[in-house]
Amino acid sequence: MNTLSFKTKSANDATVTRDWHIVDATNLTLGRMSAKIASILRGKNKPYYTPHTDCGDFIIVINAEKVQLTGNKWHDKEYLTYSGYPGGQKAETAKELINRRPEVVIERAVKGMLPKNRLGRAMYKKLFVYAGAEHPHTAQKPKSLTF
Repeated sequence: MNTLSFKTKSANDATVTRDWHIVDATNLTLGRMSAKIASILRGKNKPYYTPHTDCGDFIIVINAEKVQLTGNKWHDKEYLTYSGYPGGQKAETAKELINRRPEVVIERAVKGMLPKNRLGRAMYKKLFVYAGAEHPHTAQKPKSLTF
């Protein structure tokens, strides 16, 4: 009994195992899906989650153009961009953006739920979003993820 130790083990890059998951965004609500994806990108679903280490998995999202928004968000939700010049601010509704670039809607939602530092930027790089059903990551053998 004199040498009992309950030392906390922190995950590091050598001990982390990263899996590949695929999510079909057809008829999924944008915010609920993005929150679960952000949690998996951070690694909060793993028993060895460590806040200061990138221990999350890779996520592939397909059928991004079929994602759903609730209420009047299709017309009320605005995405703002600013060029840096006077009068260079542009606003675009969710409906217009999903018609033009459907991947951006999911990418911006997930990116807003990740940490705003270099660790969050590293986690964001593990997200791959595609508008259609095809993706170039079949060699990684992703597992299907349902919410």
